[in-house]
Amino acid sequence: MIKIALMGHGVVGSGVAEILEEKKQSLAQKAGDALYCAKILDLREFPDTPYADRFTKDFNDIAEDESIQIVVEAMGGLHPAYEFVKACLEKGKNVVTSNKELVAEKGAELLAVAKAKNVNFFFEASVGGGIPIIRPMHLCLAANRIDEIYGILNGTTNFILTKMIQEQMTFDAALSLAQQLGYAEKNPAADIDGIDACRKICILASLAFGRHVYPQEVYTEGISNITLEDVAYARNGGYVVKLIGQAKRLPDGKSQVMVSPALVPVENQLSRVDDVFNSVLIKGDETGEVMFYGKGAGKLPTASAVVADVVHIAKSPSTSQSLIWEDSAADTVADASAYRNAFYYRLQGPISKEQIEALWGTVTVLSRQGQPTGEVAFLTGVMPESQAESAEKKLAGKAELLGKIRLLG
Repeated sequence: MIKIALMGHGVVGSGVAEILEEKKQSLAQKAGDALYCAKILDLREFPDTPYADRFTKDFNDIAEDESIQIVVEAMGGLHPAYEFVKACLEKGKNVVTSNKELVAEKGAELLAVAKAKNVNFFFEASVGGGIPIIRPMHLCLAANRIDEIYGILNGTTNFILTKMIQEQMTFDAALSLAQQLGYAEKNPAADIDGIDACRKICILASLAFGRHVYPQEVYTEGISNITLEDVAYARNGGYVVKLIGQAKRLPDGKSQVMVSPALVPVENQLSRVDDVFNSVLIKGDETGEVMFYGKGAGKLPTASAVVADVVHIAKSPSTSQSLIWEDSAADTVADASAYRNAFYYRLQGPISKEQIEALWGTVTVLSRQGQPTGEVAFLTGVMPESQAESAEKKLAGKAELLGKIRLLG
């Protein structure tokens, strides 16, 4: 019997406990041994669960129990999750987590501790929820040099944008609906400001490029400024608006990592990824482009990925030595001002196409139904971010900047 401890009995934690309890027989066959959840750490009490007698409020009940071989961290947040996970690893316990903030901020350190103690630190559920992505990148694509990763990494924002695109809901109305349906938190900042997607692309970039990418290094922009006017112009130009996380390997050893809304061409596969679904595309030098698609969050999809990691550890208890990346001195990511992108702009004011092209170079003008007098929208060619910002500063007195979105390159 393999004894497991669960830290946190919230949405994901309760899903893990339910799967371990309800699928004992099939999991034992797959793992090669019985999996038993021996302790559950939570400050609350759950007297109506079939495992009510296994709850504890004292972390030391888990840390000091030598019979516990695997610890599942489903607490969320950075503290005390970081301290608890590190302590478990140092005591020779395998750890599985779904905590994207923890892995994005402390992944390099915790992987190094796991390697030193010859145990596993697995985090499949931290990026794609129920979508397998970490293990395929680590193992199935091992023959490849991964040069680029991009995709839709947050289901909440994708649901909101889908409602705006397909049903012409305003941003506020779509957000309210997402909250009513349980897709968005009461405080939705982590989703709509791009923070959640940033943490996920940091993890993927760290794994792909071998050096830790910290969230504070990554230019991150959310979707709260996207309007129905922008959506209409994009549609008429052959695009849809998506929140995209992307990471590219650069020749100098650094990487270009960014999270921002982007105009995605309708012929691109990502343009058809709607509602709460996520999709990640990985470009390998041998395979070309590989796509992963599915529900990126939710109680049972995420719990499913956590339990898969538990089963993997049960079958292969010694550490996966190759699942590791180097720490960095927060100098892994190139300066965002040097990134090269094409842009969509929406302006209001008495500005001519000639004046626009004097600032941004050749542009493609867009139109929409009900376009008011004095409003102009256009697409630029590819240019450095610094050049686009310089053009924006010269708008003063000519026009008001109403909208700006990058194009997926």
